[in-house]
Amino acid sequence: MCAVVRKAPRDPALDNIFRQLARAATSPAANYAEARESVSDRDYVHKLKIVVKKLRESLVWIRMAQAAGVKPREPGALAQECHELIAISVTCIRKASGR
Repeated sequence: MCAVVRKAPRDPALDNIFRQLARAATSPAANYAEARESVSDRDYVHKLKIVVKKLRESLVWIRMAQAAGVKPREPGALAQECHELIAISVTCIRKASGR
């Protein structure tokens, strides 16, 4: 993720998109670390929902970058990874909610 942001074209119109993308895309890892240290299933589910929320926000910024004309290959791979991580997280949420 950070490598994509570093390679992003320096364009004032894109600066905010990539700044927001960097923030949103680095947040899920920290939130997942917090979820792993949760004190209850309810806390775990809550923190994983934050992970999903941030991954979905990342997708919005990726789509905005694509709409602004950034190479489709790099954002496309990031979008695919976001979708996969969302699916994993949602599965974990469902399993924890069923306990």
